[in-house]
Amino acid sequence: MKQENGIYSDQRIAVPVEFADFFTHFYAAQNNSEQDVKKTLIPSFQTIIVFSFGPSIKFKSCGNSLELNECVILGPIRQVIEYTLPPGAHLLIANFKDDAFYRFFGPAVLSDQMAVHPDELLDENCFTRLWLRLKNESTTNRIALILDFCRPYLRPRHLSVTRFTEEKADYTVVNPIKTVAQKTGQSERNVQLNHKKYFGFTAKEKARYEKFSKALQLLQTSSGKIDWHQIAETCGYYDQSQLIRDFNHYLNLSPGRYIKFQKDICKAGG
Repeated sequence: MKQENGIYSDQRIAVPVEFADFFTHFYAAQNNSEQDVKKTLIPSFQTIIVFSFGPSIKFKSCGNSLELNECVILGPIRQVIEYTLPPGAHLLIANFKDDAFYRFFGPAVLSDQMAVHPDELLDENCFTRLWLRLKNESTTNRIALILDFCRPYLRPRHLSVTRFTEEKADYTVVNPIKTVAQKTGQSERNVQLNHKKYFGFTAKEKARYEKFSKALQLLQTSSGKIDWHQIAETCGYYDQSQLIRDFNHYLNLSPGRYIKFQKDICKAGG
């Protein structure tokens, strides 16, 4: 568990092999200070379930705001989300993997700024009851209870999704829509609709995000002076200005400001 000045702690927690196709990981954070702690969650194109224990946690994205007292579904996360943990707040996030949101909730409507209580998708109060069970437990016990709760809901993966996951395609290099259409004899339009249905976003959206994600990975591993031209070229950008546009699109930050504030930025993805 990482700590900042002994007052804020967070940890990334692996999931058991049994659930490796459903969740990338869990993320837990706790504010033991007497001051608000502000963090930023960058786009991951994943859908997440967020649990709040203690005082309300505030979320803000693209002019929209939310005060979380219990649990909520966010995603697929396409834009940066800022959140504030007040003193005494506990946060627990479960990160769905690939098509796992669809396998759990079925054909629920996904939007660019989706923020909904999971009970609204299931037409019952099971998540409210789950949150009450989790409220006074340790992080380890909370995760065990969540995984046990999920078992009866998880559906088998649809064959259409298996085609995409088997390809393990780099969306910035290979057109997975065209590849799967050729292998299955389907029209590209039908494959596109299935991709959107099961993953919650288009292949074109994912290709743009993967290019940007590569740039972030290079920045995290670079040392010394950053060669922005080289990063742009390596990631497939036409020029540095296109790279800058994606930083502003996904993070509302310039590349330079990202470098300055990246210690306060969290990534949901696995």
